[in-house]
Amino acid sequence: MDTTCDCGRCKHDICIHRVPIFSTLNEKEISNIAELINHHDYKKGEIVVSEGDSIDSIIIMNQGSAKAFKYTLEGREQILYIFAEGDFFGEKNLLSNQRATFFVEALQDIKTCSLSRYQFQKLLYKYPDIGIKIIDELGKRLSRLENSLQSMGVRNVDSRLGSLLIDFQEKFGVSVSEGTLIQLPLSREGMANYLGVARETVSRKLGQFEQEGIIRTINNKSILITDQDSLNMVAGSA
Repeated sequence: MDTTCDCGRCKHDICIHRVPIFSTLNEKEISNIAELINHHDYKKGEIVVSEGDSIDSIIIMNQGSAKAFKYTLEGREQILYIFAEGDFFGEKNLLSNQRATFFVEALQDIKTCSLSRYQFQKLLYKYPDIGIKIIDELGKRLSRLENSLQSMGVRNVDSRLGSLLIDFQEKFGVSVSEGTLIQLPLSREGMANYLGVARETVSRKLGQFEQEGIIRTINNKSILITDQDSLNMVAGSA
């Protein structure tokens, strides 16, 4: 369902306030951009973008989370990225007219905001800092992807799972008195697809982390990080 977005009403806030690539703009500039934005709602499990699609907008996550993935030659799902509130995708297609190189699926009911190719290119000319922010964010995204691919053959599963939990912590974690509570965006099977291992391996390793006092399982969708230092050590980021 596509509608014109009154971004002043998106979660009672202007959605682009939460987007890092617009962080250098002042209130008036943000309000001007808000008038150009279109709003889209997607249900959990709905495909937002399919591989090969021609995308004529930059898409910004306003509420909820989504996964970007491809299928291997064996037909297995390989998750590439998890998009949280404030993340964006579709930028490559705007700048170089490429088609989408992965699928994007809503992990829950989500709301997105989008800017058309024409509008976005005008913004880049008017506000060059946006382009710099995009380059910075894409550099970080590429670095995470390269580290993930390299680690599949070098780092053990404990380290890779620890790094994934830290990534989730940064995007979805909330500080509480006992540590950091994470609403997991992926199921155990989804985490396995992200790491390129069996689902049973993820379940076993999470159980091991819990026995070691690093995490505590609240339910299938929530875990509590109870020992940050140990998690950092497991992930190799201490």
